[in-house]
Amino acid sequence: MTTELEGRDKWLWIYRTGLHGHCPRCGEGKMFRRWLKVADRCEVCGLDYEFATPDDGPAFFSLCFIAFPLLFLVVWFEVALNPPWWGHLIVSGPLMIVPCLLALQPIKGWLVASQYVNKAQEAGTGALWAELNARVKDARAKGEAVGDSDG
Repeated sequence: MTTELEGRDKWLWIYRTGLHGHCPRCGEGKMFRRWLKVADRCEVCGLDYEFATPDDGPAFFSLCFIAFPLLFLVVWFEVALNPPWWGHLIVSGPLMIVPCLLALQPIKGWLVASQYVNKAQEAGTGALWAELNARVKDARAKGEAVGDSDG
């Protein structure tokens, strides 16, 4: 589906599949098996998600585009109303934390979908990634434990 997409259609496909946590190849399967844990593969089309490496991107975008603007509301709350410290604990804490946490999965989905559709990888690392993925697949085939550090 994604091979024939260009321009605006490509962007809309990334937006729809990524932000909703759907497979960027077929648009039907689930991208996540847990809140921030990307599935091993799509249950509908079989897309292997080993390419998915958004790293710290979701946290960065959440902080930049959600927490930073909300900080102005917190400062306004302090200057305009001068609440006690527990007022900030009740109002400002949840106002800053909840939206940032709610945005993490859609942002991560958007980044993973962007990686797939744009065939993104670091320049000059194709052979290294192929070798690493071959080792991981061999280890899984032999039943050996493979590191799993993502939430």
